[in-house]
Amino acid sequence: MIPKAMTITLLFMLFLNSIVAKQLSGSVQYDGNPMPKIPKTQLKKLSNDPFCGSTHKEPVYRQGLIVNENKTLKNVLVYLNDTKYEGDIIKDTVILDQNGCLYSPRVIGIMQDQKLQINNKDATLHNIHTLSKINKAFNAGQPAGVPLYKEFDEVEAPFPVKCDVHPWMKAYISVFDHPYFAITDDSGKYIIENIPPGKYEVVAWHERDSKYKGYTQTQLVEIGEGGAMLNFVLTKGEKK
Repeated sequence: MIPKAMTITLLFMLFLNSIVAKQLSGSVQYDGNPMPKIPKTQLKKLSNDPFCGSTHKEPVYRQGLIVNENKTLKNVLVYLNDTKYEGDIIKDTVILDQNGCLYSPRVIGIMQDQKLQINNKDATLHNIHTLSKINKAFNAGQPAGVPLYKEFDEVEAPFPVKCDVHPWMKAYISVFDHPYFAITDDSGKYIIENIPPGKYEVVAWHERDSKYKGYTQTQLVEIGEGGAMLNFVLTKGEKK
């Protein structure tokens, strides 16, 4: 039996940890030109599938570089690098939807052994094909309305997910051994919660990093009593 004094001490430490955990927030600016909305950047092949074409009343443009109105970038993965975490796996299920023959969200962060639920909300057949190199890749057809559940065992840098039936469909998944990651939203902002105070290396990654320099940036930050703010500026560099 654990002595009462020790029990009180353990409870106090848990309470203290919940108080001192802080927030890291900021935005990711883009030092470059947005992708022009012209016929050349439209997803014209989307109309090859009668269902896909019927789900969009307005033209759909390439999803690989979304610059917000305030010159920030959407879909940037921001995370703590090489950090220790001894807590539990996040119990919430991560959702990847196929809707209008597009993946949503475009970029996903997930913990090892956390459940991923893939939904097909379209009245057409999709095919989920992961191009992971460390985790076991899978390739599965998915009819409408039948969820698919997956988990990843190993930490892995962002890898593509594609639909072999609709080649314009693409998403990215990154697997972590900690919960300290976030994706920038429609205003280019991110928030990472419940970080213990300390010094950290923080990485901002955009999917264009696979082709061009400048789409990944690393900074150091110290998170103190009031949390911290950390902004990034990504830019298109030379082709890799």
